[in-house]
Amino acid sequence: MPTQGMMPPMRLDPRTKLPAERVVLFTDAVLAIAITLLALELPIPTGETNAELLHSLAEHRDHYIAFGISFLVIAAYWRAHHRLFLRVDVVTPRLIACNTAWLFAQIVMPFATEIISGDGAFEARFTLYACVQVLAGGMFLLIAREAVRVEDDDADLVALRRTTAGSAVQTAGFLLSIPVAFVTHWAYALWALAPMAHSLYGRIRYRNTTED
Repeated sequence: MPTQGMMPPMRLDPRTKLPAERVVLFTDAVLAIAITLLALELPIPTGETNAELLHSLAEHRDHYIAFGISFLVIAAYWRAHHRLFLRVDVVTPRLIACNTAWLFAQIVMPFATEIISGDGAFEARFTLYACVQVLAGGMFLLIAREAVRVEDDDADLVALRRTTAGSAVQTAGFLLSIPVAFVTHWAYALWALAPMAHSLYGRIRYRNTTED
């Protein structure tokens, strides 16, 4: 029995409603920092003539390609995150924990990008970068799973599952590319082929649905 004049301890409801808008704003800020760090790591080409400048650009092409890939991945995650949170009404402590772990992977991405753009040890560099992407994808899927768990609107549930399907395919592409990298440097292709195949499947499925 609580003593007189003292409030009994409060038990936190696991579905305690927290401000989803603050989570989105904080996430946007972290992703903006991650993209800025990507750009800061880019080498500046040098040369006194046009030919020398173009040659310097070509020498650093691996850095620029890695930057482009990471930028597109972060941008895709940002879009998926916004689409996901349009359907999120209840932000649980578990969802915030998963979101924080996902942001950790985003902040590490510039470091992984710098590593993969280096010379030599291709398999190790590729694996480290892909593992960071798999971590990011896995955490995002956990965010979506928690959002689905607390959602009770059927229409929102369908939209949430559609939003996460693309991320699941993208994550699978990074995961499958790791063993392929030990066979061929063309393992990069899986990063593009996986989302392309998913997009094509979605278009075919939509066309068949509309025709029926």
